[in-house]
Amino acid sequence: MDYSQFGFVRVGAAAPPVRVADPAANAEALLDVYRELAAGGASLVITPELGVTGYSCEDLFGAEDLLAASQAALARIAVETGDVALVVGAPWRLPDGRLLNAGFVCAGGRVVGAVPKSALPNHEEYYEKRWFASGEEVAVAVDDERLGRFAMNPRQLFDIGGTRFAVEVCEDLWSPLPPSVGHALAGADIVVNLSASNELVAKADYRRDLVRMQSARLVCGYLYASSGPCESTKDVVYGGHLLAAENGWMLGESERFLLDGCTLAVDFDCQRLRRERGRNSTFAGSRRGDAYPVTASGTRRRLEDTLRRYPKHPFVPDDEHEFDARAKDVLAIQATGLARRLRAAGSTHPVIGLSGGLDSTLAFLVCLDALSLNDLSADSLLAITMPGPGTTAHTNASAKRLAKAAGAAIREISIEEAVRSHLDDIGHDGAYDVTFENVQARERTQILFDIANQTHGVVVGTGDLSELALGWCTFNADHMAHYNVNASVPKTMVAYLVRWYGRHRAGAELAAVLERVLDTPITPELVPSDSGAVAQETEAIIGPYELHDFFLYHYIRSGAAPAKIYALATLAFGKDYSGEDIMRWLKVFFRRFFEAQFKRTTLPAGPKVGTVALSPRGDWRMPDEADANAALKSLEQLQ
Repeated sequence: MDYSQFGFVRVGAAAPPVRVADPAANAEALLDVYRELAAGGASLVITPELGVTGYSCEDLFGAEDLLAASQAALARIAVETGDVALVVGAPWRLPDGRLLNAGFVCAGGRVVGAVPKSALPNHEEYYEKRWFASGEEVAVAVDDERLGRFAMNPRQLFDIGGTRFAVEVCEDLWSPLPPSVGHALAGADIVVNLSASNELVAKADYRRDLVRMQSARLVCGYLYASSGPCESTKDVVYGGHLLAAENGWMLGESERFLLDGCTLAVDFDCQRLRRERGRNSTFAGSRRGDAYPVTASGTRRRLEDTLRRYPKHPFVPDDEHEFDARAKDVLAIQATGLARRLRAAGSTHPVIGLSGGLDSTLAFLVCLDALSLNDLSADSLLAITMPGPGTTAHTNASAKRLAKAAGAAIREISIEEAVRSHLDDIGHDGAYDVTFENVQARERTQILFDIANQTHGVVVGTGDLSELALGWCTFNADHMAHYNVNASVPKTMVAYLVRWYGRHRAGAELAAVLERVLDTPITPELVPSDSGAVAQETEAIIGPYELHDFFLYHYIRSGAAPAKIYALATLAFGKDYSGEDIMRWLKVFFRRFFEAQFKRTTLPAGPKVGTVALSPRGDWRMPDEADANAALKSLEQLQ
């Protein structure tokens, strides 16, 4: 497996021990970390601001011997580089006498370009204007005997095997108009920052947020390397903070205050970044300036592994506190959407089909919260249980206990006779086929809408996002409602939300019923069994929901191709499922997802709660006739 084919690019950042004002020694230290990170598969390595001399040289920056030694060290570094790009910081004097603080991109044995710092801090502990001039308007061609020809220009891109990166230096990021904005709009997938940010109480948090949010604003990978604690500590201390963020997510961070230096390696997913930029109309429509020149700076290296880790349940946070906040938000969005809908309809009665299963239970809890928002009591909720040929005593009892524990009104209306009569009317032979199953679903939906007519109620849908993705619903039956509160809640989250509600909001009686529901196998209960036990288990028919939710997330949210989804799924689930099983269910996912689009085209309204949704009005527009063959063939080529 070569993960680079899926857009992964490994990058490294380092803050090696520095010897202040000793460029020769620093050159060797910089080359050591470069070789280490390159050996680990990195295609790009960055180091701190003015790392060749040390950032804290102060007035020594005006010394001729330091500048000469720095230039010699830069030449020593450049000649040792190969197909892995290395970015180092060093001072550079222009022919007109101005001294620049610049980042030098080295690759293939030479300097291929240099980016001068634009924003020079000159406040509090910073005095950069004492030594340096701003490089914001500098655009010169350098022709040096030892370093060769290269551009000194803040507006340029560097290419590593099809991935483009740009450079900004320290304060550039902190300025009101960071150069990285122009870099990203010019096509930089990755922005690197050579920095010397001293440590103060709480500054690391601010720095981390700055890097993370800049990566989000620019939909880019952002790699940051700051000077370490071997800089002068006369007045301030540097921590050697290394950070990597991708589109608002922290991918990695170093420990600070390590006197022996530190390194950081991460894999950016540039394929995903480009997809995000394409679908983000604000980014795509932003005004661009002049085109940047692009310089070849090495190659993107083959990756036989990846440093990325993918959670099995991408919709559900692993952190308990984060999930607590997420659960509150999801339920609040669902309940507020329904409460507003009830007000618009002038209705005080949500009507829900209560089966004793997970989805209808979550929708039931949302109804309770919505009624509370409208200052209505729980008995305004009309819960209808409709036992049919496949209904078990267990789930029917759960539905009744649920209503009783919550104080909701409940009615039981058997559909067995109506189903039998209808099957006779259409000349059905009684076989347990899809017609037999769908007749039950449509009979239940008819009852719910007719009761809503009688009571001036609103039929609340219960089907979840995972079922809509797979088409696991009956067209014009459980597929339909006045308002579906679960429309963008995936199955893996449904269970977590019900469990959370039981632990944090429910009284003892209701919590006990919720645990009972959670312990019940997921089943449509449309086929009877002689023993009265569950005769159908959904996951045995269509596959594990945790796999399907993983596939759905990476297909819709990331735009990943089938082969990439398979690769990521084997990373996440390799210990739980064989490659053959993952492939089998991935094919099921794509086949069902494409075949079911006609159902999603006619979905009722429902609240969007996360970044993945399938509403035909907002998030997912797809022709009903689209063919899954291309996706399936791409998977067959992997076998």
